[in-house]
Amino acid sequence: MSTTTRRQFVSLLGVAAAGAAVAACGKAARGQATAGGGTKATTLRYQGSVGQVTPAELAQDLGYLGNVKLKWVGNTISGPQDIQSAATGQIEFGGAFNGAVAKLAAAGAPITAVIGYYGVDKDAYSGFYVLDGSPIKSARDFIGNKVGMNTLGAHSEAILDIYLSRNGLTPADIKKVEPLVVPPITTEQSIRQKQIEVGVLGGIFRDKALATGGIRKVFSDFELLGGFTAGTYVFRDDFLKRNPETVRTFTSGVGKALEWARTTSHAQVIERFTKIIQQRGRNENTAALQYWKSYGVAGKGGVIADKEFGTWITWLEQQGQLPKGKVNPSDLYTNTYNSFAGGGQ
Repeated sequence: MSTTTRRQFVSLLGVAAAGAAVAACGKAARGQATAGGGTKATTLRYQGSVGQVTPAELAQDLGYLGNVKLKWVGNTISGPQDIQSAATGQIEFGGAFNGAVAKLAAAGAPITAVIGYYGVDKDAYSGFYVLDGSPIKSARDFIGNKVGMNTLGAHSEAILDIYLSRNGLTPADIKKVEPLVVPPITTEQSIRQKQIEVGVLGGIFRDKALATGGIRKVFSDFELLGGFTAGTYVFRDDFLKRNPETVRTFTSGVGKALEWARTTSHAQVIERFTKIIQQRGRNENTAALQYWKSYGVAGKGGVIADKEFGTWITWLEQQGQLPKGKVNPSDLYTNTYNSFAGGGQ
């Protein structure tokens, strides 16, 4: 089990974010020089997730991206890493928790969110799980215990901090809770082997673990905050400026894929996901796909709202990671490229 302390991560993220801003500027200049006098880019590099089908991958398979092609360059379990790769020009678009997007943009990275791609609803939620016999039943019981999550400084850590704070823990108490990085694919095993006391499980990993039994939920992000879009896809600003039609095709296509998944029968969606994973030939197990239920995106077609950034900006300000009033939600995203904005489709 790989582990990274919260303090180490915050320090590393600060350095990486600052570096991303500088590197992104250099990439922007090189991109302009290689754009061939305005030649439109139609191939978008991206990172995927093991055993899962992202909305962008689904959009391509459904034929919603037209002449825009996706080029997979590897997998990631970290939203902050994914959008840093987009900011530095290693990939064209990346996706992350909206708080991570806000933090990277505030550090100077020239990125803009264009569409929501994952969220929280009654079916798509992340829960904080323990073994059935665990003494952890309330917020105060988290003190002194290890909590495994896919990455630090992102969705799960924000949810944990909000939960602990709302339930009366002081900042000093919260520092005694130890978030650790544990890959989602091994979180269930880490809980069962008692390498961690609490593990964050969502989607197919959550439902697979529940089907096996022997674990219970302490709380979930849906119980804490209700339904909301939690993460967005971002592009570099220079790429948006040079390739508006490509981004419009991509964004609207992803929006259509989100609605296809929302309105199509579960059996058909799983059949499509299984076919996509089998055809891409990455030696992935498709057995857990049966547990998929929803992408959880709140806005129709992934349209973004101010509140989906505002909650996390407030959290970051309270954590002292953003100066109060420095970041305005409306500066972080645009719905310009999304055909679903304004009631379209």
